[in-house]
Amino acid sequence: MNETVPPVARPETGEVRPPAAAGSAGPRGGRTAGRLATGVLAPVATVVVVTAGLRVRVPGGLPAVVVVAFVLTLAWAVAAAACTWRAADGRAGPWPLAVGALAGAIALAAARVGHQPPAGQHQLARAVAAVAAPLVIAASLHFALAAPDGWLGSRPRRAVAGLGYAAALAAGLALAVARQPFPALAVAVIWPAVLLAAAPAARLRYDRLGGQPRERMQWLAIGAVLAADGALIFGVLHLLVGWPGPVAAVAVACTVAVPASLVAGAVRRLAPMAGRLLVHVLSLAGFSVVVAAVYVVIVLGLGQRPGDSSDREILGLSMLAAAVTAVGYLPARDRLMASATRFVYGAREAPDEALRTFGSRMTRAVAMDELLLQLAESLRKTMLLTSAEAYSGSGEVLERTVSVPDAGRRSILIGDRERPVVTRAGVSGSAWASIWLPALLDGRPRAQLRVAPISHAGELLGLLVVERPEDADAFTEEDDRVLTELARQAGLAFYNVRLDAALQTTLDELRHQADELRESRARIVASGDAERRRVERDLHDGAQQHLVALAVNLRLARDIITDDPEAGGEMLAQMAEDIQATIRELRELAHGIYPPLLADNGLGEALRAAGNRSTLPVTVTTDGIGRYSQGVETAIYFCCLEALQNAAKHAAGATVAVRLREESGGLLFSVSDDGPGFDAARARGGHGFVNMSDRLGAIGGTVRWESQPGHGSTISGSVPII
Repeated sequence: MNETVPPVARPETGEVRPPAAAGSAGPRGGRTAGRLATGVLAPVATVVVVTAGLRVRVPGGLPAVVVVAFVLTLAWAVAAAACTWRAADGRAGPWPLAVGALAGAIALAAARVGHQPPAGQHQLARAVAAVAAPLVIAASLHFALAAPDGWLGSRPRRAVAGLGYAAALAAGLALAVARQPFPALAVAVIWPAVLLAAAPAARLRYDRLGGQPRERMQWLAIGAVLAADGALIFGVLHLLVGWPGPVAAVAVACTVAVPASLVAGAVRRLAPMAGRLLVHVLSLAGFSVVVAAVYVVIVLGLGQRPGDSSDREILGLSMLAAAVTAVGYLPARDRLMASATRFVYGAREAPDEALRTFGSRMTRAVAMDELLLQLAESLRKTMLLTSAEAYSGSGEVLERTVSVPDAGRRSILIGDRERPVVTRAGVSGSAWASIWLPALLDGRPRAQLRVAPISHAGELLGLLVVERPEDADAFTEEDDRVLTELARQAGLAFYNVRLDAALQTTLDELRHQADELRESRARIVASGDAERRRVERDLHDGAQQHLVALAVNLRLARDIITDDPEAGGEMLAQMAEDIQATIRELRELAHGIYPPLLADNGLGEALRAAGNRSTLPVTVTTDGIGRYSQGVETAIYFCCLEALQNAAKHAAGATVAVRLREESGGLLFSVSDDGPGFDAARARGGHGFVNMSDRLGAIGGTVRWESQPGHGSTISGSVPII
């Protein structure tokens, strides 16, 4: 059973290619046959037909245009073969090229046979020439629509190509029936018109292509532009100076650039060069069109056509000189500009060279110190400076970070009175510096000085200071403009460095907080597991053992009470006391998990009850607090309980004060004692501080420990309640 071959999508255009025809040979066999037909059989047949056509003897010899036409058919056949065997996916390649080349060779050879004497004896050859010639135009239209790989793709393109072949065949048959050749003038008019009409479709496909197919289209465009430009240039030369003589043959010969460009596009090493080369070719072609139009308008429109050979020779030489000048101007322009710069500015570059290079270096992620050093060196070279310095900093102190030649570090102070003036000032000289920045003039009493403040968003970030000898050229407006622009760009660079530093600091803080969060989560999980194990242990070792003993005593009491009621009553009384002790133990255990008094009456009553259980005298003050969420009340209760336990453990004989209050949208607490105190820095690493930090941090709160040996201690914290 035959399998259905799905269509294949072209990644460069998004169009869908129909599957290869199924048959006994399969898709691979079909492709191989197509490649052989397009890459071998058709080109060989073209060579055979061209050879046969050139051997035909016709009165009048072999015209130059016919020779060129035969050579072009061979060139197109070679291009078809090269594109076929260079195709990356094994397809047949642009077969319209092979068909067009073979049709052109047949038309030319048949026309040669038709012109052999005696007249009227070769009507069949003339009919073949009349039919084959229009097919060349149809094949050209087909290739223009299917470039660069010979695949039409969409239905509209296939329809247009089919109509082209139908129209060509109809026109050829009509001419054959009428026994008329295909007019050369019609070829010269219809062929370019058809190709121009297909140009928008080729442009549309070019916009959709990518990769190597796009490069091949660029090479095709190079060949087309060179062919058209060459034909135009030789046409204008023939019009003005009568050279070259066989202008039609030369113009047709220019089209050999198109198959040559197709061959170049098929070479993988040359394909990537197409884009840049096309830009230069278009530029040169545009310039040549302008020059040709100027010559035609001036010579023929405003003057007259050259008459004798001397006039034509002079005009031809002038056009040659214009062409050579146009080609050599661009390479020579850079050398001329460099020589002119050296002549005007001496051994240095133009003053704005430092501005251009600094802007380009800013995009290369160069370190700020290195960037400033390069800036100072460039300024000293381009402005013939004695020294160039860059200051940077914030606040009242600016540090000299870079100086050329190196003069070491130096600081200058800028007070609150001078800072606004310096920030808003433009590029200023020595007189201005003597008033607002006199420290810059130390050691340069008679030098020419320029100071450019580096600022951004109204904030002073640094200074650019340049110096020339007193007897050197004065600073010009162009120098001041360059310094102003450099200071502006340096201000932006300083600001970006500051933003990068702030961002890095923020990222470091976030990483630190994330690490703390992970550690606190791990501690909370470990603490929960330990607490559950403690509860399990307390139940097993305490209440459970009491209950087991009560069960044993009940069985004994049942046995004793029948024989000795008095002893049984004493045993029951003892068991009642044991039951009360067990109840108290369970209450204490439950109180450690979550105090019922906290759930019923809130923080104030729960903390007072905890203070009453403490071994130290505790006072609890609540300044109008209310009820809060369970998480807030639980966190503050256990933090205060931890603080009371620490005071009872380390501050024996002290008095403790617990205070709770609301303030600025937060619930604040503090536990203070007048005990011996402790080292707060060492205590922050203890278990108690870590527990408090984790509990409060989980709900956005903070805790602080304040203490000094001999001065008591205070543990305070806050929790947001909004």
